[in-house]
Amino acid sequence: MKKRFLAIGFMAVLASATVVVSCSSDDDDFGTEVSQKSVLTVTLSGDNIATYKKIELEILETNSGAITKKTLENASAYSFELPYGSYKITANGTVVTIGSEEVQVGATAQQDINKGVVNLSLPLIIKQFNNDFIIEEVFFAGSTTNDGKKYNNSRYFKLTNNTNEVLYADNLIIATSEFLTSVKRDITPYRIDQAFAIGSAMYIKSESGKQYPVQPGSYVVVADNAIDHTAWNGFNLKNADFEFPSSNPSLGQVDNPSVPNMKVMYSKMAFNMIFLYATSVESYVIARFPANENEQTFLQNHKYDYTYVTSAGTIKSESSYEIPNSWIIDAVNNSTDDKFLHILTTPSIDAGWTSAAPNNNGRTVRRKILGTMTNGKNIYKDTNNSTLDFVRNSESSLKNGIIK
Repeated sequence: MKKRFLAIGFMAVLASATVVVSCSSDDDDFGTEVSQKSVLTVTLSGDNIATYKKIELEILETNSGAITKKTLENASAYSFELPYGSYKITANGTVVTIGSEEVQVGATAQQDINKGVVNLSLPLIIKQFNNDFIIEEVFFAGSTTNDGKKYNNSRYFKLTNNTNEVLYADNLIIATSEFLTSVKRDITPYRIDQAFAIGSAMYIKSESGKQYPVQPGSYVVVADNAIDHTAWNGFNLKNADFEFPSSNPSLGQVDNPSVPNMKVMYSKMAFNMIFLYATSVESYVIARFPANENEQTFLQNHKYDYTYVTSAGTIKSESSYEIPNSWIIDAVNNSTDDKFLHILTTPSIDAGWTSAAPNNNGRTVRRKILGTMTNGKNIYKDTNNSTLDFVRNSESSLKNGIIK
């Protein structure tokens, strides 16, 4: 695996704020309500940056949904006049390093604005890009049968070779998040800058390491149940490359003997199950074992014990596992507009999020197409920001079955 990795430490540092108070005369009309506004100055920063070539700033007021945008060219600061509120600030763009290398960067921060003047220092992260697989598409929202029942048994991951070289899917890991993008707890320790906490993980087991070649622009489909689901308004997944294992007798799933099962490395669910929630508030990553690492060493060395404060004010202890960020080759955060609180990855892995409305509408999250390769296969957008890279509520690319 070829990988280029540059990272700049990320921490949104908030400077002290000054309140501006105006005095009024006795003749002022105190019955007039004046909208309170603030001046927010965003200052970009980062080690080893010579020039801020082009940075797109987006400021989202999370209550109203109002968005303010500004493009900075060869500039590192800008002041916005904004109403009081709760804001999410996102930066994406291109900088030139001191070594004259042009690289892409990103950052996010949360800021409550309730004072007259607020200064925000926004350190940029140089994004990590990998010459490896990407998550092209995930179907988790479920569908609805003709008689109005929810059908959740044709979920899948579509993992694509977005390079011009042959890649091998052997020992590729797929993991779901331990936490949710819709729930933000006081977790200790919380270290997304180091690792991704998992609720489950499975991988493509291989002894040789070169059992499953994938050509440039081609893909593998990992299905929860590799059968034809079209009778229930699902998708025909009988030609999937890999299948979720399940030993739960209550599900009545038929194992497709011609499709290899994934190997479950860890799951909190009974019967060794991996399950994608239709609520659309999970995050997913794909990763690879480094040299001299495998399932056994992972379980030995990467236990994650943490605590959090409950709504009742008590401290609750939990245990899971975490995948080091250095193993991760791609990620996608998912949420819904009315529930989103935070992403579950460091911004260098994924600085945004996407959505497929959780109403069993048969829609997916699907990566945007940039063009075609010399062999006619698609090239997909990959800026490590799911907000920019994915089409929300997309039509499935497998609506007519798996055709390669």
